[in-house]
Amino acid sequence: MGRKGSPRPPQAEGGCGAARPSLLWALPEELLLLICSYLDAQALGRLGQVCRRLRAFSGRDPLWRRIARGCLNSGFTQLGADLAAGIPVKERVKVSQNWRHGRCRRETLLKWKRNLMPWMHLDGEYLYLSQAEDIRAYRFRPDSTGLQRRPQAIFSGHQEDVCRFVLASSHIVSGGGDGNIVLSKVHSSFSIKFSAHEQEVNCVDCQGGIIVSGSRDRTAKVWSLSSGRVGHCLHTVQTEDRVWSIAISPLLSSFVTGTACCGHTSPLRIWDLESGQLATCLGTDFHRGAGVLDIVYETPFTLLSCGYDTYIRSWDLRVSTRKCVMEWEEPHDSALYCVRSDGNHMIASGSAYYGVVRLWDKRQSRCLQSFSLSSPTSSPVYCLRFSTTHLYAALASALHALDFTAP
Repeated sequence: MGRKGSPRPPQAEGGCGAARPSLLWALPEELLLLICSYLDAQALGRLGQVCRRLRAFSGRDPLWRRIARGCLNSGFTQLGADLAAGIPVKERVKVSQNWRHGRCRRETLLKWKRNLMPWMHLDGEYLYLSQAEDIRAYRFRPDSTGLQRRPQAIFSGHQEDVCRFVLASSHIVSGGGDGNIVLSKVHSSFSIKFSAHEQEVNCVDCQGGIIVSGSRDRTAKVWSLSSGRVGHCLHTVQTEDRVWSIAISPLLSSFVTGTACCGHTSPLRIWDLESGQLATCLGTDFHRGAGVLDIVYETPFTLLSCGYDTYIRSWDLRVSTRKCVMEWEEPHDSALYCVRSDGNHMIASGSAYYGVVRLWDKRQSRCLQSFSLSSPTSSPVYCLRFSTTHLYAALASALHALDFTAP
């Protein structure tokens, strides 16, 4: 006769296969979260394989937040703000690995016949894209990366091509080759147009009821958006050089201009927003013609710049205005038309040739990944934008997307 087997241990609550895990649940939830917050991604994954209850617990956002803040493009800024609160943090960490390793699916969303210099912005369910003298709002399809073929709205008003535009609250502020600025309401047909510069308006920005604009006519201007004073010029700044890019500080105390660098002054200068006077110059060692084509504030004290000299530069105004704190060189010596940041560790840049988009990790000196989107013909990447899951690049004759959720 066979010996009777020993009794089986009782099943733990929630499907765990041993009694001891039930002791884990005797701990206060706050303490359990604190203990598990020291685990890395691999350990959390293994913890989730123990039982159904631990699988649900190990997927909670607080446990993954510290890990996500060290990842690329996970939706967290340097200051800890969560820009993608509706997406589980664990899923963002998974997708972040696709960004790091360049795993993505490519798709051409839109094509047009004539070569343009498009600009775009993302806003929730919509992608806004300038096409010649119009700005069109395309809605994303709910089940894919793609866009609906017909735009939901078309914003007109310029007689020549739109150079750049920004979204500000419920308005679109655009500058055009006709020298005008057009202020359009997103949800209605209401718009205001006013003459801003003698030549094309190359760049605009808008924050806190103020518009700043830069032009080929070698001036930058500050405009009011106050009721009854819309289009009233508050300051005219003589930059003595063509203005290619402009950005208002998040503190709303100053703005920075990027110019063509055809003179003897720095192409990056910061101006006081209230008085219009020069506050400071950034950098001292720029070659003639090293114009700045794009500027992005990351925080009130840090910003990125790029342009014809083939470098991305990171500036920290608390450290020094004479020298950047970090720089990254485009490996094929191409001008950089646009730059974008996740506000934390990742930078994306658009090059002048063959639609090359590059991803950079600020903690490394070399390019992390690169994608050529216009082969065999050559086109600059005029503008790029990205979310935690997709990157969109606007070239001379097409709009491309990289989907990092479907490698």
